[in-house]
Amino acid sequence: MKLRNWQQEVIDSFPTTIRKHKRFILKAPTGAGKTVLASELIERFYKNKKVIVLCHRLVLLEQLEAALSKKHSVRKLKLSDTSFAFDDCDILLSTNMRAKEILDAAVPAADLIIVDEAHRVSPNGNSYKRVIDLFLEAGKPNAQFIGLTASPERRTADQRDQLNLAFDAIIDCANIEDLINEKVLVKPVYRAHFVHDLNLAKIDITSGDFPVSTLSDAIIKSSMIDCAMWSYKDERDKVSPKPISAWFCSDVKVAEVTLNKIRDAGISAEIVTAATPIKERMQLLSLHESGELEAMVSVGVLTEGWDNPHCNIIVHLRPTLSKVLWGQSVGRGLRAASQKDKCIIIDVSSNWSTFGPVEKLKWSLWSTRGSHLQFMNRFNWIGEQQDGEDAEDTYLLCKNELPDKMRCSHIYKKNAYADDTCPACGSYAAVDIYKEQKLANTVNEQALHRVFFDRVPKAYERMDPSTWQTLGDTTWRTASDKEKVFLSFCMAFSNVSGDETNSETEYWDAALATEVFIRNYLVKNKIIIKKQENFDLSLIADGMLAGRLIRPLQTHYGISLCGAVFMSASDSEKERKYQKAVRVAERLSMLGCSSRDNLPYFNASEIAA
Repeated sequence: MKLRNWQQEVIDSFPTTIRKHKRFILKAPTGAGKTVLASELIERFYKNKKVIVLCHRLVLLEQLEAALSKKHSVRKLKLSDTSFAFDDCDILLSTNMRAKEILDAAVPAADLIIVDEAHRVSPNGNSYKRVIDLFLEAGKPNAQFIGLTASPERRTADQRDQLNLAFDAIIDCANIEDLINEKVLVKPVYRAHFVHDLNLAKIDITSGDFPVSTLSDAIIKSSMIDCAMWSYKDERDKVSPKPISAWFCSDVKVAEVTLNKIRDAGISAEIVTAATPIKERMQLLSLHESGELEAMVSVGVLTEGWDNPHCNIIVHLRPTLSKVLWGQSVGRGLRAASQKDKCIIIDVSSNWSTFGPVEKLKWSLWSTRGSHLQFMNRFNWIGEQQDGEDAEDTYLLCKNELPDKMRCSHIYKKNAYADDTCPACGSYAAVDIYKEQKLANTVNEQALHRVFFDRVPKAYERMDPSTWQTLGDTTWRTASDKEKVFLSFCMAFSNVSGDETNSETEYWDAALATEVFIRNYLVKNKIIIKKQENFDLSLIADGMLAGRLIRPLQTHYGISLCGAVFMSASDSEKERKYQKAVRVAERLSMLGCSSRDNLPYFNASEIAA
């Protein structure tokens, strides 16, 4: 079969890739053809060799078996399988929990291990950890451990459960916008609403996301499902050849209410959950793919491993703090099909205004404690776009009250429609989100970047560096908790590498090396940084501007560290150092630093002793 451009590029560069990396992720959007790529890699580079393919769900096993069996000798392990590893087959296909004894024998014999939906890999869990440890301890010297995923990030603050501990590189194979241009995927068209009576502010999110039980009650009490139905009725006539939709719900209770409202509108609909028997589920999905069933309401089973290229409307009814969940679910509607020119994304969960369009999402191999807290502001992404009063991308929120007393709540870009009237309800009753929500009250990264690069060289020119650089010990010892965050940033900028990095892993290796350097200094000098509830960029801006929070001693010492770099580094080096320094300061702020720290890359007891 003819390979897509991105697949051919991965194939062509694969010999170079495996010379550089032993454990890596191949990242490509949902619907790009990762399974086809995996089959082709096996065919070209691992023919007649031993391969293990792992995934976490039975439905994914069925799909992988069907795809890989076309060209390869495949055996799907059963739960109670007792046969020999690679007995009469070249590819073992399994979940990571099946037939552990066979997998234990297979891993040391394997030339390649592939993990589908690799963002599920937990280096500190009870299942994948077993495979990873065995691969590292007893795997063949020239074997590879490859992950496939569209979203290489884990929703965890546990520093022992980060993807960077399982994989040493991300190979960014293709992005959504390129695949849209190549007509592999269709363009997402977003219709976003901010449901005014959905109150999420008081929901406990210490788990890292909104608890389903609490969330479902809030959704049902609000106008969220009615807003989704109103929007869907309006949009279903705008797709071709006919509407086929997937509705993502938080739990069964919300899904059942949604299902009834869809049916009340005379639209054919069914529901699938994790409890739906696999045979029944496959029958329903078949009816949905053919178009006999217009709406499929889902609870947790369609975000991964489900492929219906004819689906042209996604309705998102699950507020989340996980951009992985947001990206995976929206991506399910972007596959190209005959007569399908777009996929409409109806979001009544405020995920679009929180994370932004899925084609713009950015991923990271590392996350810090509390990294999800920024998404509690359900206008987080919009705030990032509007740096300043005169920003070009200004967004409006329609507050028009509809005949049934429900608000329109549609979000749209200013100057995109005649007289700024709302494209959903036709009224002009909108407010500027940036001003209304006072999103300018906190310093965002764009604003800090401007302050930093403007202030540091000017302040440093008026300094006697030799005076300030002798005051390091005094500066740190007398610093407040907030001042220590500022000083961490300045020390990071001064010490972190400004070299160009070729992968996500190289980036984080450089950042973490500097974090270790700073932690060494702090522990040796018995300086403690207390864990912060959030990472406040305004602390760094305040220090640069000699403001209210950072005192003159800490301000001038910090600027003296940063200013020295400005004298010798190129513009591109300064930019790279700045970006890493922000991440290092964020990690030190959110994780804290003390003589009791025991992280995968830093054990404080070794220093303190």
